[in-house]
Amino acid sequence: MSERNYLLKIQLLDIEPAIWRRFVVPSNITLDRLHDVIQIIMGWTDSHLHEFTIGQKRYTEYPESKEDGLTCGRYHLGNLIKQSGRRFHYLYDFGDSWRHEVVLEKSNYFNPELPTEIVCLEGMRACPPEDVGSVPGYLEFCDAIKDPDHEEHDHYMQWSDGDFDSEKFDCSTVNRELMKYIRWSRNRHTDWDIS
Repeated sequence: MSERNYLLKIQLLDIEPAIWRRFVVPSNITLDRLHDVIQIIMGWTDSHLHEFTIGQKRYTEYPESKEDGLTCGRYHLGNLIKQSGRRFHYLYDFGDSWRHEVVLEKSNYFNPELPTEIVCLEGMRACPPEDVGSVPGYLEFCDAIKDPDHEEHDHYMQWSDGDFDSEKFDCSTVNRELMKYIRWSRNRHTDWDIS
């Protein structure tokens, strides 16, 4: 597989105004590592199960059978998605069902000024907090924290440590976290057992 970069855009579905990110990954990234990147750029905490749906096939972390999907760590994105404009889906947290659509915007993205091969370029709005109760729960949460007279205001302010801002997105913070991820997930020259 050639060493190409993919320009991707991910959007959390069913929420307006949109929560989205535009980011770059190498085309040879495995789906399990793409999951890691999505967790970082969206602001999730990797506390729940996930799956990708590409075409008619599902890819997940620990499928118990072929009906449950294919093992995502065995598949490279560039082998599954090749054409710009192609869309696929990412589901995070089977309980809250956070559905995302991912679009391959450019299949041969080049920018010599990129600091690393994995980088977030831009985005809008904060990701919902974990375990907030899917889209309806998130909308209620947002209403409650904005309205001091809401009966759940104090509870949600305490639950969220009082610092949630639905409009906030900081690309530089995300890229610092991606740099840590790249550093700590790199291939090593020797195994642990070097006897």
